[in-house]
Amino acid sequence: MLKTAVQEQLLPGDTLQAKWEFAQQAGYDAIELRAKGDLHFASRLDELKQARKDGVVMPTVCVDMLHFLGAFDEDLRRDALVQMKSQLTVIAEIGGTGAQTPASYGMFSRRLPPFEPPRSEAEDREILLAGLTELGEHARREGVTLFLEPLNRYEDHMVNRLDQAADLIRATGLDSIRIGIDSYHMNIEESDPAAAILAHAGLIGHAQVSDSNRFQPGAGHLDWRAWLTALHAIGYDGHLALECRLTGDPEEAVRSVPAFLKRSGA
Repeated sequence: MLKTAVQEQLLPGDTLQAKWEFAQQAGYDAIELRAKGDLHFASRLDELKQARKDGVVMPTVCVDMLHFLGAFDEDLRRDALVQMKSQLTVIAEIGGTGAQTPASYGMFSRRLPPFEPPRSEAEDREILLAGLTELGEHARREGVTLFLEPLNRYEDHMVNRLDQAADLIRATGLDSIRIGIDSYHMNIEESDPAAAILAHAGLIGHAQVSDSNRFQPGAGHLDWRAWLTALHAIGYDGHLALECRLTGDPEEAVRSVPAFLKRSGA
């Protein structure tokens, strides 16, 4: 049976311990952390260590920053690498498995005007490979994994599909980088999400879940049975981390997800 996690901002409570109590009662197996820029995640290290000591399970962290490793501006790109290295170090210090990041978010889309980005596809690839290699080597030294998340075409113009992420990861030659899949983005970009999972079985390291409309699983039209069956088929043993908006009563929406995924095949 696949394990479920829920991102910390979706949980009620003022502390990770209080959030963990709610999460367990709702049927979750872990909390996925969120990491802002300005080394904010590192400033939480004492809090995170105490939460771990108190039994809070926190295997992964997802970035919550304004710029990323594929930024057009060199200074922003360098800062994003500094932030990600710090986050990889912190998640390693609390016994986690890795950190998830996209190549960019909200930076550019070829699907919306002005259509032509200020950097060529070859330059994009060079920038991404350099950044991923630097982060992947840092992750390897820390004993954790960097999860590269493909985003839909309206949020990122560089890495939209699993095959694009896989090509970049293979080019780095690093086992410390894996694909972090997201059901919402896959629903937009993959012609057959389940087939994409099967095709990239050896490279999928993490999974985030939300429905076709970005609300909690069960609130949209995604074919969960097919998606979860594919994860079972490839032997995925990580968490399904809830990353979504919520419709209806927030607490009830969060509570509904583990049971829904179980009914759907998890």
